[in-house]
Amino acid sequence: MKPLMLLVAVLALGAMATPVIADDGALATTPTPILDVVTLKDGSVIYGEVIEMSGGLLQIKNSLAGDIIKLKWAEVSKLAVSHPVPFHLKEGTVLVGTAEEGEPGTMKVKAGPNGDTMTVPMNAVTQVNPIVQAPVIYTGSLNAGNARGTIKLDFFITKRLFWFASAYVENDFLQNLKLRTAISSGPGYQFLERGDLKGIFKDMTFYAEAGPTYFNEDYRDNRLTDDRASFRARVAMKLDWPLFDGRVTLYHYNEIFPSVQNASDFFFTMDNGVRMKILAGLASGFQVTTRYNNRPPAGTGDTDNLYLLTLGYAFDTTRTR
Repeated sequence: MKPLMLLVAVLALGAMATPVIADDGALATTPTPILDVVTLKDGSVIYGEVIEMSGGLLQIKNSLAGDIIKLKWAEVSKLAVSHPVPFHLKEGTVLVGTAEEGEPGTMKVKAGPNGDTMTVPMNAVTQVNPIVQAPVIYTGSLNAGNARGTIKLDFFITKRLFWFASAYVENDFLQNLKLRTAISSGPGYQFLERGDLKGIFKDMTFYAEAGPTYFNEDYRDNRLTDDRASFRARVAMKLDWPLFDGRVTLYHYNEIFPSVQNASDFFFTMDNGVRMKILAGLASGFQVTTRYNNRPPAGTGDTDNLYLLTLGYAFDTTRTR
């Protein structure tokens, strides 16, 4: 019986550890990683790695689901986190440590140099392991391929609501235009943020914004058309759809500038294209730009379609995980 018992013991040990070869050629074992545990109020238990909790949503990476699972924080009854993360509390305190399950509605956070354990109510936690953004974020791109430029600043009031300030300048040879300038400011809203959708749409973003605009057009030949300056409205929308981990991005962007005095008098521009990442921020792409002016200068048409091959550099200081 002893050889049989020994065989059973060896098989049990083999099931508990994965054999690997150590540096000295001997067999070593790799311990199974400890998973975080989320227990919901309905009794459901989810195992994985806690990534973040912000905006009332807890994100946990589950290997079986193969994706990030999002749970309402208000539905979480117990939480155990095996790796140190920052817990942000309502009064402004930040505890960095691990967490063990406590009584329903509470958790025991081990924090500090001595690993002191503190019982924390779940509803006192506002964020877990959030991405801390810099006070000012810079995003933009420089593209060769068209005679147009835009400078835009977004100031976020909440996670999705922001206030923008922008300056739009362009040259349009086909419409006898020397310089078109539009200076705008107003509110905007981020309707789709990265992670709102799943699957191939997980990185899709969409925002819309609107505000008053100072609109000016200077023409090359004033014998054909007088220069124009007016106050207008501006409405803009942008959709970005990154694919293949951001190596390819499909995008749509449009702006419309209707006259405040006469809404039927407007200028409209729209970009549709694909952008392909070459290296770091360097990218190339193909873009179709449509411009419509319902009051074109004399002797010109109201619509321009430009087909552009672009080469540019994009930069984004937004912190990502």
